[in-house]
Amino acid sequence: MKKFLMFGLLGLVVVIFLGTIVFLYKKSQQQPVVYQIDSPTTTTIIKKTVAIGKVIPRREIEVKSQVSGVVEKVYVIAGQTVKKGDVLAKITLRPSMLNVNSAESQVQSAKINLQNSESEYNRQKKLYAQKLISESEYNKFLVSYNLQKEALSSAENYLQLLNSGVTKNSDKVSNLIPATVDGMVLDVPNKEGAFIVESSTFQSGTSLAVLADMTDMIFEGLVDESEVGKLREGMELVLNIGALQGKPFTAILEYISPKGVTDQGTIKFQIRAAVKLNKELFLRANYSANADIVLEKKENVLAINEGNLLIEEKASFVEVETAPQKFEKREVKTGLSDGINIEILSGLKASEKIKHR
Repeated sequence: MKKFLMFGLLGLVVVIFLGTIVFLYKKSQQQPVVYQIDSPTTTTIIKKTVAIGKVIPRREIEVKSQVSGVVEKVYVIAGQTVKKGDVLAKITLRPSMLNVNSAESQVQSAKINLQNSESEYNRQKKLYAQKLISESEYNKFLVSYNLQKEALSSAENYLQLLNSGVTKNSDKVSNLIPATVDGMVLDVPNKEGAFIVESSTFQSGTSLAVLADMTDMIFEGLVDESEVGKLREGMELVLNIGALQGKPFTAILEYISPKGVTDQGTIKFQIRAAVKLNKELFLRANYSANADIVLEKKENVLAINEGNLLIEEKASFVEVETAPQKFEKREVKTGLSDGINIEILSGLKASEKIKHR
């Protein structure tokens, strides 16, 4: 029994010994680790920020009616270009019956007063012809007669204005709505048959059309507060329009808001930029757009991939190849970064190679 146990232990020792030899042999046959090598490059590094916004006309005007009534006819459609003074719509007046009744009463009263004044004037005219009254006395009745004629004309004009929108002595029709500026019709919110309310000191009135100058477009967007301090008026923006992929526009920054607004929990500042239009591409109002703003640019600088840097205690290092697959850690000074490439100011030459990380 003892001999059996001794042979078993001996066999186990032999197996372990042989296994160790096989393991060491295989390990010695493994290929050594080969590190990839990168070289510094000379490139242009651009640091930029992105503003999200939209393209809108600089001037967008709502044309409103000066009278209340029902839209009888609309003469324009969205997308049509108009000139200042062109008729956009015609309104059928719907005056208040109280106002009409009051105006009719004023006309009747003016007619009665005119008849009385005319009779008295004719009587005084005969007396003046017979030299029975003075000229100054006669002139009093003449003035009163003329005033009554003017009162009747005014009352009739007011009544006609309520009913038709035009007076006898004017060629301007208040129920014909003209364009107030040159531009394109963006929208006609009220169609034929819609009831509209006039503009007054108490209300803005109903909009009949929206006009805009589509030859003068601007970009409006928001920039994060961490970047707004680097902006200045006159900077060039590159606009990427969502609906016109691959066809960027340029714009010149002309306004930076002095006050920030809260947007999704962060403070952002509004900017505006004048868009340089392309004659071959039509920019529609309210196109969404992203503006790339170049904050800093350096051309022909020595740079490496930022992923190859080692950051230790606020210092930057790279592993420089001193011999094939042998490296030494060296501190470098860095400059501008675009998030992918980073500028090397010192510590590395263009001819040297570094370990790829």
